[in-house]
Amino acid sequence: MISIDKISAYDGQEVRFGAWLFNKRSSGKIQFLQLRDGTGFIQGVMVKAEVTEAAWEAAKSLTQESSLYVTGTVRKDDRAPGGYELTVTDVDPIQIADEYPITKKEHGVEFLMDHRHLWLRQPRQNAIMKIRSQIIFAVHQFFHQEGFYKIDPPILTPTSAEGTTNLFHTKYFDEDAYLSQSGQLYMEAAAMAMGKVYSFGPTFRAEKSKTRRHLIEFWMIEPEMAFCTHEENLEVQERFVEFVVQSVLQNCRAELEVLERDISKLEQVKAPFPRITYDEAIERLHEKGFDIPWGEDFGAPHETAISEDYDRPVFITHYPTKIKAFYMQPDSERPEVVKCADLIAPEGYGEIIGGSERITDPELMLERMKAEKLDLVAYQWYQDLRQYGSVPHSGFGLGLERTISWICGIDHVREAIPFPRLLNRLYP
Repeated sequence: MISIDKISAYDGQEVRFGAWLFNKRSSGKIQFLQLRDGTGFIQGVMVKAEVTEAAWEAAKSLTQESSLYVTGTVRKDDRAPGGYELTVTDVDPIQIADEYPITKKEHGVEFLMDHRHLWLRQPRQNAIMKIRSQIIFAVHQFFHQEGFYKIDPPILTPTSAEGTTNLFHTKYFDEDAYLSQSGQLYMEAAAMAMGKVYSFGPTFRAEKSKTRRHLIEFWMIEPEMAFCTHEENLEVQERFVEFVVQSVLQNCRAELEVLERDISKLEQVKAPFPRITYDEAIERLHEKGFDIPWGEDFGAPHETAISEDYDRPVFITHYPTKIKAFYMQPDSERPEVVKCADLIAPEGYGEIIGGSERITDPELMLERMKAEKLDLVAYQWYQDLRQYGSVPHSGFGLGLERTISWICGIDHVREAIPFPRLLNRLYP
């Protein structure tokens, strides 16, 4: 089947393929048809004197987003965006579209979100979705070559990874259940069976937030590694992020150009990444004029201020124990901090990875769960992991949409997912 992205293979040949009319203009005796097929865009040129009257009239009848089969000869043209044009000889309309709601004029965000199912057809949104697809492919490629096994955690769970305050509650017949906010606890169980594992799936956070970094439903990549220290965990994260970014640079140059992304900034993303402790971050924020006490978590302005000092992602390590999840391993020399790290993307895109070494000692884990007032019966299976062959292990979670937003250089995560779920949006 012929597609626009492979059209160069047919230079000088007559082809026929399916497409939609993205745009059209005419100079009287010539019609210029901007065609798209999902893989790319190409301009078709139809000259009235060189085609039948029926073909000419059929082309004239086409409206924006009408579907058609088009026949023509491929010819190289260095002036064309893709390097090729199509000399059209015939069109066969499939469906003449109604008046299309998304035009060249400026539309408001809410209007575009109401028409997200159609907005995806625009070149910019098309480019973002292609980069998303490449990133997903690179994720699986990286973990496969690193010897990880993909394990799928449940979506419905009886417990949470970090407390139930931001979870969607539902009934599981006669029991309480929640939509998963993380597959991490299950990945820990899988790591004890398989060594190195990762999950890639949807997660749900009932956070009443309207920031440009938050979605209600988003996708997470969550690796977990047995016999892995905090330091080794950071090294895997570095290799992973570098691999994903370089994969996009190698395979999505055209899409990055559509987005007008400054690729020089992405080319800087090479391991090793700089590292600072939470203590050092607090000092630096004070120097920058922020009034934030030790022991308080960082928000978007703080992460942005830290990232301004670097041209690549930066790790902030050893956060206070009291502001991190119950399962994180305290530092043996400073139990008031844990062996964890957040990876902050450059250019103000904030945290894209959170990870840590996990608690190994069963008594300490039980103590932490009691301190958090967790249901010990519901978490018994998780405690079992420390009772039967406990080992040092570490893992992390990368938010897909935040990572896409950073790599694409877009302002809001709502454009990084095909159909975003936001605080005020469940449609389309």
